[in-house]
Amino acid sequence: MKETSGRDLIQKPRLVYFHSRVSGRCRRVDAYLAQVLQRRQNHETFAYYSVAQEERPDLLERFGVALTPTLVVIEGKSVSARLESPRSSREIAGFLAPWLN
Repeated sequence: MKETSGRDLIQKPRLVYFHSRVSGRCRRVDAYLAQVLQRRQNHETFAYYSVAQEERPDLLERFGVALTPTLVVIEGKSVSARLESPRSSREIAGFLAPWLN
């Protein structure tokens, strides 16, 4: 995996995946997300963060995440987009379309 400098992370939008480690639905969404990013070779498009609700409930509260799984795109210091409970790779692809190649 290619290392990125701090400067690259500031310029890249951040994709945060809020999930539960014990949820089958969250595992499915994780696979859908990987499929979308791999299909279009966009693994380097985002700085990616995976946040388990069991480990960081404070971050779920801070970002106002009530349901898992939830995807959040952050540009600069503000939330640009949010997708709660995605149901398919197509829905995720549509959500991420503004940033994907």
